[in-house]
Amino acid sequence: MYPQSEPYEHGMLDVGDGHVLYWEAHGNPAGKPALIVHGGPGTGSHRGGTRYFDPARYRVVIFDQRGCGRSTPHASDPAAALTHNTTHHLLSDMERLRVHLGVDRWLLYGGSWGSTLLLAYAEAHPDRVTEIVVSAVTTTRRSEIAWLYEGAGRFFPEAWERFREGSGTDARTAADLVAAYARLTGDPDPAVREKATADWCAWEDAVVSLESTAAPYADRSDANRLAMVRICAHYFAHGAWLEEGALLRDAHRLAGIPGVLVHGRLDLGSPLSTAWELARVWPDAELTVVADSGHFGTEATRAHVRGALDRFAAGYSPA
Repeated sequence: MYPQSEPYEHGMLDVGDGHVLYWEAHGNPAGKPALIVHGGPGTGSHRGGTRYFDPARYRVVIFDQRGCGRSTPHASDPAAALTHNTTHHLLSDMERLRVHLGVDRWLLYGGSWGSTLLLAYAEAHPDRVTEIVVSAVTTTRRSEIAWLYEGAGRFFPEAWERFREGSGTDARTAADLVAAYARLTGDPDPAVREKATADWCAWEDAVVSLESTAAPYADRSDANRLAMVRICAHYFAHGAWLEEGALLRDAHRLAGIPGVLVHGRLDLGSPLSTAWELARVWPDAELTVVADSGHFGTEATRAHVRGALDRFAAGYSPA
């Protein structure tokens, strides 16, 4: 990994509907433009992602999606409405950011929810994308949501039962569960919101427990956990406002865009089948399966991602 950098510029971008996004730029101002699209939805950006990029060759932009990180209003506040926080709003925000920064075309990098969002962006604006690198591939189909919040329960039945009980309903399907949590995380009573957030994070941590002894979801700060869970439940309760299977159906729009997909065979949260399906309908993508990796990846995963980004920058000469 390259050394951690500090941003050479940052700012707040008004994207309308009362939302203002935080963004940063790292590396070489004259370098190859790249955008990191964070996961969640609602986790906020992390500077650590910039360490995959050669700071001499890349101009790397990170940003906090609506409602999280340093963007305002913050979804941890129940008074912050989520009405104008949808996938389509985020796609519009990414275009506004590109124009604001004076970028003509950029490479996209992200994983998990970030891969869904960047694929949707690339299919909507293929002329603005040079290359794509994805780890932990998802397309947020309702079938994928059903797996994560219902199907994976066959591996962790005790944790899933606690997750179901936390919903305060007798729901047995993912659709009903995420809808219940979407209501609870918007409750005016802070105790209700905090318990729902804790129960949701406990389930997410159970799903990745075979690859991590930490609690990557529960260990976030209170405000960031509240925002993440509220936004996640909101998005997944609406199927991310994407027609089922649309990103795979429209993958032909990615023709001519080189892509690298890196996915762990042991990823229980986002099974390998989605990455496999995407690679089959996107001829310009190469899929690397990391045998011992889960959702968060291993050193081998990180080496493949950095290798792809180094390769894509190899022919670029900063001005």
